[in-house]
Amino acid sequence: MTDVVIAGAGVTGLIAAVRCARAGHRVTVVDRGPIPNPASSSFDHHRAVRALSPGDPGATAVAAALHRRWLRLQALLGGPFYRRIGVVTGWPAASIDFAVAEARRGGLPVRVVEPKSLPHLVFPSRYYGLLEADAGVLLAERVLHAAARWLRAQPAVTLLPWRQVVEVDTDAARLRLRDGARLSGDLVLLATGAWTGELVDVPTVLHRQTTVYLRPPADLAGWWERAPSAGRIGADGTGWLMPPGAGTLLKLSSSRLCRTVKEVGTDAESLYTATEYVEHVLTDAHRYRIAAVKQCHYTVDAATGGATLARPGPAVLARAATGGDGFRTAPLVADHLVELAAARPAA
Repeated sequence: MTDVVIAGAGVTGLIAAVRCARAGHRVTVVDRGPIPNPASSSFDHHRAVRALSPGDPGATAVAAALHRRWLRLQALLGGPFYRRIGVVTGWPAASIDFAVAEARRGGLPVRVVEPKSLPHLVFPSRYYGLLEADAGVLLAERVLHAAARWLRAQPAVTLLPWRQVVEVDTDAARLRLRDGARLSGDLVLLATGAWTGELVDVPTVLHRQTTVYLRPPADLAGWWERAPSAGRIGADGTGWLMPPGAGTLLKLSSSRLCRTVKEVGTDAESLYTATEYVEHVLTDAHRYRIAAVKQCHYTVDAATGGATLARPGPAVLARAATGGDGFRTAPLVADHLVELAAARPAA
């Protein structure tokens, strides 16, 4: 049995804790706030789970298998939190055949859809939609609450909310908390999102994403309940949309509403721009009521721009990357942590 210490109670930390506990290891999860933490980058209405990675059929095949993993997690943790409503991505007419071929190479079932079949969304001129029917949306807050609830019931799991990590000894795999306490583990996972770079030398880039949450008109509620998630849409092809359903709001975001920043904070200009962006993504945008405009922060690996798992110490792993890719690939991080735990000498 291995002692695993996990700092950060977002999706990466909690799913890794579940996987380690099921593998028979002792697990401690520590977070600067409550568990789950509403201030974490993972805490949101929903996150898209899609698989197609153009140019990398291997990655597409791995991501397609993650749909099944999330369904098993839903059964274990007591969902429902995975809405398999499909994900549509926009593609120029000249590239759609390439995208279909790439999906088939990765064993991913897709089909081409006409923009007119999604009349309430705006697509760029001469674009088609590519539908991943097996993809969908994770109800993010429900995932986190379900994982935390399951962990609380496990005798070998300790949850330590409101205990901020302020220092990491990467050689000794030891954490120092703000109250002076120390936590040591045979393995340590740092999944503290935007704050990971303050604890260990992991080069990251911080982004501030502005998102708009809307309520559709009542006469379109039924259509939206069945609508897929959509990406690479809007007049300029930069928009992403998460449909309402299961008590969530309609969510819009775009790379146009994302900024590289030095620190966590707010950006008044982006908040204003986001409200104007709605008309670029939705037909009859004036009929939708803006419920909220929010800003969140996510990090990516500075070298790859992705969700790379770093190893700053012999028994210390760090995953600073957060956001949508953090949700999609959290089970892979959990698997890797269990593999490392299994390879260590028995305690």
